[in-house]
Amino acid sequence: MAAEPEPTGRWFQLLVLSLAVLLVLGTWFSGTAVSGSLRDAWGIDTIGVATLTVAVQLGFAASALLLAMLGIPDVVPARWLILAGGLVAAGANAAFALLATDLASAVPFRFLTGAGIAAVYPVGMKVLSGWFRRQRGLAVGTLIGAITVGSALPHLLRAAGVLLQADWQAIVLSASVGAALGAVAAGATVADGPFTVAATRFSPAVARAALRERSVLLANLGYLGHMWELFAMWSWIPIFLAASLATSGISDPAAASLIAFAVVGAGGAGCLVAGLLADRLGRTTLNIAAMAVSGSTAIFTGFLFGAWPVLLVAVALVWGVSVVADSAQFSTAVSELAPPGTAGSALTIQTAAGFTLTAVTIWGVSLLGPTDAAGWRVAFGALAIGPALGILAMWRLRQRPEATRMANGNR
Repeated sequence: MAAEPEPTGRWFQLLVLSLAVLLVLGTWFSGTAVSGSLRDAWGIDTIGVATLTVAVQLGFAASALLLAMLGIPDVVPARWLILAGGLVAAGANAAFALLATDLASAVPFRFLTGAGIAAVYPVGMKVLSGWFRRQRGLAVGTLIGAITVGSALPHLLRAAGVLLQADWQAIVLSASVGAALGAVAAGATVADGPFTVAATRFSPAVARAALRERSVLLANLGYLGHMWELFAMWSWIPIFLAASLATSGISDPAAASLIAFAVVGAGGAGCLVAGLLADRLGRTTLNIAAMAVSGSTAIFTGFLFGAWPVLLVAVALVWGVSVVADSAQFSTAVSELAPPGTAGSALTIQTAAGFTLTAVTIWGVSLLGPTDAAGWRVAFGALAIGPALGILAMWRLRQRPEATRMANGNR
């Protein structure tokens, strides 16, 4: 029998979802992008800067868990949920710019920004599963790439703001405008696909049953190793680059922000390539390779503080590509390995645990005091611990017979 044709309109849905996610994610690191201005305006230190990002992480984790527990993604149509989440993120980010006067007043708005984002890209992933069966790896890689470029977007906006001599509030507000436009575009055009199925309601007991499976536990441990590094890198590499370039005599904040945008945004290319290769090479193969490169580059980058700028940027770009290339494959692995009916709950626990862990590492880097070459070596070296443990977990998973359930038999 001929294979059932893929639904028409799937590429348009992928395009709209990717654009919406990219624009909404522009609110995620808006606080980090203007951290230099906030240091001057509010007198906050590196721990305060980290706290602004950590609040977003915790807001995302709490909201994602609550949405799953209430089964909201299966009650509210995806387009309305993405619209609402995007508008919440845009509004909270705008309130951060217009109403916050110090760190304490900013944190609730950053928390709400993360809570809004939790209704956007996880729901977008669910929508994609309803439109793609074949080429799903490419589709998921494209969406993760959009998340990555969106996370880099605030640095591009800051570079433009510096050139236009705009204040930090205007830079943050521009991210909110983009997020609102992305949310409205999704609300007007996104539709559930013909392959969409209702997810099972989140259950801690069901999640525990999935995690009792050794292979699922190892996939989650690999994911936690990945998350240990990822968001801390995205949070701190812009600050590291600006400080290192200044040490080398390049004190142009616009140039530093453009380089930070390129380094973080380059991960979008890594996601696309990984999405194309994952089913062919195998999940553990790709993830081990990506974490080996990213962990090694994390250590090497720390030793390049104040080094020749061309070398520094080249190495940082490699880190930016590799640090997120494996991201989608951990969730895909859990969906393939979890017992029937347990994948949804297992993935909810994975997401909540992963984003909570990022709060620890983002704060942890600030506590290590990365203000000079020695501090950055220690801080970025500590980030390499996650990939090392992730590689171990993926290697152990690779040895198990059930690993053949991943990627059509490609371990």
